[in-house]
Amino acid sequence: MAAYLTGTAILTAGYYALPGWHMVLWSAIGGLSALAMAIGVRRNRPRRRIPWWVLAVGTLLFAAGDTTYNLLTTVYGQVDVFPSVADVFYLVNCVLQNVGMVLLARAMTAGRDRSNLLDSVVLTLGVGLLYWIFLINPYVQDPSLGLLAKAVAITYPLSDVLLLASASRVIGAARRGTSVVLLAAGCAGLLVSDVVYGLGQLNGSWQIGGPIDLGWIVLYAGWGLAALHPSMVDLTEPRVIRQGEVGRVRLTVLALSTLIAPAVLLVEALRGTVHDGVVIAVLSTLMFGLVLTRLAGVVNRHRQALARERALRRAGAELVSATDVAAVVAAVRTGVAQLLPAGTAHRVVFGESIPSTVDIQLVDPERLPPDLAAQLRDFPLALCCRVALTDRPVAGPRVGSLVVAATEAALAVLHRPAEVLAGQAALALERIALAGEINRRASEEYFRTLVRNSLDLIMIVDDANLIRYASPSAATIFGTEALTGVNLADLVEPGDRLMAVQLLDLVRSGGYRSDTVDWRLPTTAGSVIQAEVSCRDLRADPTVRGLVVTLRDVTERRRLERELTLQAFQDPLTGLANRVLFRERTRQAVARSHRTGQGAGVLLIDLDDFKEVNDTLGHAAGDELLAKVGERLTAVLGPEHLPARLGGDEFAALIEDVTDPGDLDRLAARVLGALAEPLRVGTHLMPARASIGVAMVVAASGSEDLVRQADLALYAAKGAGKGQWRRYQSELHTAVVERLKLRAELDRAVTQDEFTLHYQPIVALAGGETVGFEALVRWNHPERGLLSPAHFIGVAEETGQIVPIGTFVLRSAIATAADWYRYLMLEITESLLLRDDEQVWSDLEELRGTGVRVAIDDFGTGYSSLSYLRQVPIDVLKIDKSFIDTAASSPRQRALVDGIVRLADTLGLVVVAEGIERPADRELLVSIGCPYGQGYLFARPLTYSDAVAWLFPDRVAA
Repeated sequence: MAAYLTGTAILTAGYYALPGWHMVLWSAIGGLSALAMAIGVRRNRPRRRIPWWVLAVGTLLFAAGDTTYNLLTTVYGQVDVFPSVADVFYLVNCVLQNVGMVLLARAMTAGRDRSNLLDSVVLTLGVGLLYWIFLINPYVQDPSLGLLAKAVAITYPLSDVLLLASASRVIGAARRGTSVVLLAAGCAGLLVSDVVYGLGQLNGSWQIGGPIDLGWIVLYAGWGLAALHPSMVDLTEPRVIRQGEVGRVRLTVLALSTLIAPAVLLVEALRGTVHDGVVIAVLSTLMFGLVLTRLAGVVNRHRQALARERALRRAGAELVSATDVAAVVAAVRTGVAQLLPAGTAHRVVFGESIPSTVDIQLVDPERLPPDLAAQLRDFPLALCCRVALTDRPVAGPRVGSLVVAATEAALAVLHRPAEVLAGQAALALERIALAGEINRRASEEYFRTLVRNSLDLIMIVDDANLIRYASPSAATIFGTEALTGVNLADLVEPGDRLMAVQLLDLVRSGGYRSDTVDWRLPTTAGSVIQAEVSCRDLRADPTVRGLVVTLRDVTERRRLERELTLQAFQDPLTGLANRVLFRERTRQAVARSHRTGQGAGVLLIDLDDFKEVNDTLGHAAGDELLAKVGERLTAVLGPEHLPARLGGDEFAALIEDVTDPGDLDRLAARVLGALAEPLRVGTHLMPARASIGVAMVVAASGSEDLVRQADLALYAAKGAGKGQWRRYQSELHTAVVERLKLRAELDRAVTQDEFTLHYQPIVALAGGETVGFEALVRWNHPERGLLSPAHFIGVAEETGQIVPIGTFVLRSAIATAADWYRYLMLEITESLLLRDDEQVWSDLEELRGTGVRVAIDDFGTGYSSLSYLRQVPIDVLKIDKSFIDTAASSPRQRALVDGIVRLADTLGLVVVAEGIERPADRELLVSIGCPYGQGYLFARPLTYSDAVAWLFPDRVAA
């Protein structure tokens, strides 16, 4: 600044001392001013740089205009150079000067400062009247000027009037500082020189190098110095105008401005002629309108102030009732939202104190600390209020400042209320801090009482692991409270001492993560208890200065946890793993197998005929049998495999580390063999035959898939007969799907009556005459045609559909034989005899009493005892086809058939041979003495009409 001021002074002195150098020195003064302004902008880096750049360019154009004018008049010798090219530079400069001042006013004012704007307009109108009378109107009335010359001449005083308006806004809104004074001085020099120049032009008395040029030199020097001074930054910083505050100087200026019009009118009236009455009238009207507008603004501000006061009262009430920092924060946020205009986007942040010399200020969010700036980067301005606290709250965020980010207009409204709200928040936080301190002291006494009476043992241990304090509950465990100076490790069981020392060292090193551990502690009673231990490092706390070790007796709780764990994963009857543990271990084994390639497999074991054991010997015997099976499985599988009971009579085994699939097969066979050996259950000795399904993990996608495959294999094993094992094959899945489809179709067949009866003749073997018919059910399948019972009876028995099918057969057969009901015979299978049910035998006896005969079908293929032939009320014994097929070729088989026939004859039973297909079989049976038979040799099963035709060949069946 000093260098610039010295240079300008030297140039000015040279300008007046060396008339021949006027043009060069004058251009240097203007150019140096523009350069100083550019340097000031680059050096001081104001928040808004555009206003200063606009003023700098305008100054440069002003100097260019002067240089051009001097060239035209001095170098080229032109006399009448108005208007000229120089006026182009001057006019653009006028525009840029006004634009720069307007931008400065807007940059430093947060929101719309209508009061300042109205005051500037009042001043401008008053001074503008003088400009009109002394500068503008004479040019308008001058007949010697052309239209362009008049327009250019009028533009200069109008520009000065506008500059006066914009400069007065800047001066009225800015903080008092060096740059403001320098700008004002420059504007004053410009206006004075322009006025004197204009009057001189009218009177023809102006010349270069006169005292008038000093005003323009003041403009150049003042604006250059204003830009170089550091206070120029404040001119673009936002500042909230204290609306309603009118200083004496402003009031005096406004009063004088409003008196200009009546004073001019008075002077013209006293002279005898009023020349500017219309202008004065219009100006007075505008003044009156501005005063009314100003008054309306005062009323509106008063109304807004009342609304803000109500909002502050509500916020103050919430702050008074706040009990913690969070409630204070919520109350302040609510208060700010109510103080702002409805729907205003804003953000409220409580944070650490922001360095500032004032209690409240508007700042650019980018100038705040980085973490705070990141939260407010979406807003143009932030209002920072200092929250002064003598003591920080014990809990909650460290609140040192209230920051509200919003638009400039919104923050202009919030300036003073935010300051009040911040003060109320500070008082509330002080109150909460004091209440917290009171509560803390009361809590200390309360917790001191709790520690003295707590069952948990609390100790403070120093760096040498010596106990400095032990709570009174130490006497319960160790028989004494006098543990001061005792090494904590000496109180722990020898096996846990190393772990105890390591834990204390870990806590001191900061590696402890609050996980509790258990120590075993010997008691004075000679027992050992299990204690849960937690440690905290409070060496930095001056009231503790050590490790806080808490011991809690959890002996009983750990025992209960072990029992619950055992119950959760162990079958209570057999002691084997239960379904939950088996499922989890299987999941782990499958995952490990997929990861490492080690083989694994599953055996699903289902006991055969277990229901009969429960039904005949009772559930207690069944439970004893299950327990014995569990023991035998454990013995066979060994400790390397996991046997489990899944429920009921279903067991399983998880086999790991299987290298050869054949090992799994051999193990399944060994399990079957072991279970087949008789087990003693009470006074009975019985085998526990089982069926086993085997599956390997190699073909399974997961544990559930593996168990499902083993279940399919078990299903296949049961279908192959009892006491079998089967390995899962992919074909099993297809077979099961087909079986499920058959079940669904069978349900439909029952509901839609798709069954029919066929009748196979029973003939006397010796003479060939028909003595009866066997009613055989057939399924008239809509897609597969006529199906024999071999295709669906097994599924019907599984699903229970055998009952409605059997009912259909009985009703149809009885209806068919209604004319010869005395010849009705009911066939039963050997499996019915195994039930040993007196009710069944009683029902059969009742049926025989009605004339219905009873026959045993497929005799010899089941497991029934011969004694049942004597006990069960039957009439007919039917020999199965499997005996007949080989009787002609096998002497042994012939002897067996002969024995059956003789036995039946002895018991008074009629014998019927089934499945006779060859004449040789018939001749053999006749020779043995078998009276009756049936089979394809005589006739296939016939429909009802065919059966009637067979029985009555001379009659056509209806």
